[in-house]
Amino acid sequence: QVQLVESGGGLVQPGGSLTLSCAAEGTIRVTYIMGWYRQAPGQRRELVASITSDGKTNYADSVKGRFTISDDVAENTVYLRMNNLKPEDTAVYSCHGAGMVAGGLGFNSWGQGTQVTVSS
Repeated sequence: QVQLVESGGGLVQPGGSLTLSCAAEGTIRVTYIMGWYRQAPGQRRELVASITSDGKTNYADSVKGRFTISDDVAENTVYLRMNNLKPEDTAVYSCHGAGMVAGGLGFNSWGQGTQVTVSS
C-alpha cells in the first residue's frame, strides 16, 4: 500500500551530525502526520519528532534544540536533521506515516528502521 523507505543512518562521533530521510512511496492522496521514532536496546520505542500536514512539529525533550524535522510535501519525504549527537542518541530510528491513499483508504505505515550509532 504505502512503503516508507529510510536512508541516512550510520556511525558518527559525539558532537557530529546526520540527516535521516524517509520517502513515502505509493498513491498517496494526503499525509496527515509523519514522524521519527527510536528504540535503543532494552528500551521502549519513543517518539523523537513529528510533523503534521499543516507544518506543526513536536519534539522529545531530549532532542529539542538539536534535532529538526522537516518535510517536502511534493515528494512525500520527511527529514530529520540531527546535530550535536550524543552517545545516548544511539538507537534504531524508524519512520512512521499516516494518511490517505487514492480511493479513500487510510494508511498507517512504518519504515524498516535505520541504525544510528554515536561513538568515538
